[in-house]
Amino acid sequence: MATKRFMTLPRHILEGEKAHPEATGELSSILLQLGLAAKMISLEVNKAGLVNIIGFTGDENVHGEKVKKLDIFAHEMLVKAMDHGGHFCVMASEEEEDIIHLPPDKKIGKYVLLFDPLDGSSNIDANISIGTIFSIYKRISPGDGPGTLEDCLQPGYKQEVAGYIVYGSSTIFVYTAGHGVYGFTLDPAFGEFLLSHDNIQIPKSGRIYSLNEGNYFSWPQGLKDYIKYLQANYYDGKPYQARYVGSMVADIHRTLLYGGIFIYPGDRRNPKGKLRLCYECNPMAFIVEAAGGRATDGKQRILEKKPEALHERTPIYIGSEEDVLLVEKFLRESREAY
Repeated sequence: MATKRFMTLPRHILEGEKAHPEATGELSSILLQLGLAAKMISLEVNKAGLVNIIGFTGDENVHGEKVKKLDIFAHEMLVKAMDHGGHFCVMASEEEEDIIHLPPDKKIGKYVLLFDPLDGSSNIDANISIGTIFSIYKRISPGDGPGTLEDCLQPGYKQEVAGYIVYGSSTIFVYTAGHGVYGFTLDPAFGEFLLSHDNIQIPKSGRIYSLNEGNYFSWPQGLKDYIKYLQANYYDGKPYQARYVGSMVADIHRTLLYGGIFIYPGDRRNPKGKLRLCYECNPMAFIVEAAGGRATDGKQRILEKKPEALHERTPIYIGSEEDVLLVEKFLRESREAY
């Protein structure tokens, strides 16, 4: 019987580095620090019901949303874990209105970090899966001083690395450097991420669709027609199924493994949707495309969109290639969009 390789996240990162002689080791160091931050956040998420950390801070973030205490903890943990290694010139978080400069006494690096510290945080008190999403770019501003807003507003195809961490029944760290998608599950017995999902490939099509159907009457007609088509047809002899967690990171993780499509469209109330291009859609699109999937805003490839603002929003249709192509066809034929 073949035995499964005992592969930890650090070992996987270092072996990947050896396969690329030109690598400097900086991205490896960054991923290791992100893994450490993920362990710390996971620990707090898992004991959230036992300590005075759940609930609202009483403040609102830049989007006018109530801020949960765990949001702030995750944000601060990521900043503290990543601001001293000398790898970054600037960072940006969904919880901060402006870019985050590095401490003046720290070395300035050549990379840029964008992150959503705790996606799906409205589900915290209900003990539903939440997660962290991150993406890494190379700086484009000249010189070796502090990074700028321009460094953060790059199209998604320029990402060097993207990933997410799911905090659920287990904690899973998924990342890609553009070639291959790998998932690691945290073993609580000795506190290490072990390779559990090697070279993830999303199925070309699936039978699961994921979106908030409560917004049906605000959708563009093409999306309404697409969903009705799914409900009236079968995939491989089985009916299509609706699955919606309400945490993007959890919904896309399931889609990545089982196939299908995740949708957060523009509608009459929110023509650009509600998900953020820089912090959520770009990294998820980079991961899904690296696994053989597709991600668009209904017309344009997500990774080709040039952000105009840090907290810019975009509709997103993401998942199995054939499923996304089909919904694009319905949207195109209806000629109605928001």
